[in-house]
Amino acid sequence: MSLPTDDLVVVIDGPSGSGKSTVARAVATELGVGYLDTGAMYRALTWWCLHEGVDLADQGGVAAVATTLPLEVGTDPASPWVRVGGHDVSEAIRETRVSTVVSAVATNLEVRASMRLRQRALIAESVERTGGCVAEGRDITTVVAPDADVRVLLTASEDARLARRTLEIHGGTDPDSLAATRDQIMRRDRDDSTVSQFVTAADGVVTVDTSALDLHEAIAAVLAVVREHAPA
Repeated sequence: MSLPTDDLVVVIDGPSGSGKSTVARAVATELGVGYLDTGAMYRALTWWCLHEGVDLADQGGVAAVATTLPLEVGTDPASPWVRVGGHDVSEAIRETRVSTVVSAVATNLEVRASMRLRQRALIAESVERTGGCVAEGRDITTVVAPDADVRVLLTASEDARLARRTLEIHGGTDPDSLAATRDQIMRRDRDDSTVSQFVTAADGVVTVDTSALDLHEAIAAVLAVVREHAPA
């Protein structure tokens, strides 16, 4: 069965280290549609607040910045990028100084409401330009795009997620690196779970467990879900 691509919206949620970013990009590439990393948008806002000296504990102040954030997001899965105020921050938003505090921004409900509007607009723009979009994050299946054609919760065991993220960040999985990464990603998952549900699938959302899957198998599993659940 061929893959559907006409005005197709696929959304993928999941915890840190589940593989959702890599899988989502690969699925978007396979479908020939756009890709949106919504988590990068919260990271970009965090970077901008740090750059501008905005106190992240000032929820109202951060929410106000979110409404005027000069954000641009590239949705080509082959080379996604993020710019803020003309600065290419694609790499900077992945730095530890952002990763350790991004939850303070991502759990701000006013910020989430503002970002939700931007995310929906970017998905719509991608559909218009490429015929579809694969978007990934924490609450895309339930809040941002609950009416998407295909909704997936990508998950994995804690050990598998920790090993993947540690390898990504530190290039190895020695005990010290694992310990450092555990605190960072588990704390973020715990904090973010107070405002979004990305551990248990909501009704109509298909769970794909990647614990025992390599990358190619995980991509194939999600593509199989797309084939099965996308409109004919």
